[in-house]
Amino acid sequence: MQHRVWGALAAALPLLLDVPLLADDAPYKSEIEAFHRAREARLTRDGGWLSVTGLFWLKEGDNRFGSDPLAEIVLPAVSAPAKGGFFRLAQGKVTIEVDPAARVTLASKRITTATLRPDSPGEPDIVVLGALMMNVVERNGRVGIRLKDGHSPARAAFKGLHWFPTRPEYRVAARLVPHAQPVQIAVPNAYGYVESMSSPGTVRFELAGQALTLDPVWETPGATELFFIFRDKTSGKGSYAAGRFVYATPAKDGTMVLDFNKAYTPPCAFTAFATCPLPPRQNHLPVAIEAGERHDGHQ
Repeated sequence: MQHRVWGALAAALPLLLDVPLLADDAPYKSEIEAFHRAREARLTRDGGWLSVTGLFWLKEGDNRFGSDPLAEIVLPAVSAPAKGGFFRLAQGKVTIEVDPAARVTLASKRITTATLRPDSPGEPDIVVLGALMMNVVERNGRVGIRLKDGHSPARAAFKGLHWFPTRPEYRVAARLVPHAQPVQIAVPNAYGYVESMSSPGTVRFELAGQALTLDPVWETPGATELFFIFRDKTSGKGSYAAGRFVYATPAKDGTMVLDFNKAYTPPCAFTAFATCPLPPRQNHLPVAIEAGERHDGHQ
């Protein structure tokens, strides 16, 4: 009975949406191709995930940075002097103090000291030293410095992304069934911690003849797109083993298009220094989503 009810719901949803679901026309294919190009550009740009080469958790007090191997934050000698300065962690706040011999900039202006805004919430302050970028991250009560290197080996060796063929049947009608009140769901991450993220409800849809559900979350306060972290039967067999991400924007009535042709690989597939959220158990789908970004470990 439940399967028939959900099937009827899925059949009715296209009537409520502004765009056709069987979008096998040229404009849709062009849209997906543009999505592919934008995705690759974000990954490979200066400061993109392919440039991430370090994550250093700070201790309270001073944490030295530079190419000196005895520093707490050891930087590549090609870009950094032996003594670059230090990051001071005090009561959750991070201040940078720059050695007079080092040239460090923030927002294109040379600095000697500054209190740095972390990456949560909002965008972080980014300090630049040669080809290096550094910013403060906060995760599960810990504070660290993320290092990005424009000369990273992963960026130099990157040969491009791979995608499943664009298939319109993986662009599905879905509906958000809201919780009476937003709930916090436990989301594990790649560093072995569990984070609580706000979920507005359960999204129901039909795919491959099955009634399915996913619990999305709001990635940041004030977000308008639902963030889906999921695994499926292709995980580790064509797509990234830990799962993939996809976003969807709900209409006011909760209807939406969930387009798995835009599913993509999380950053932890490209660097060991990303703190990726991983799919909660209820987001392990019992079907193969042969759409979106492939990953064989050799991009």
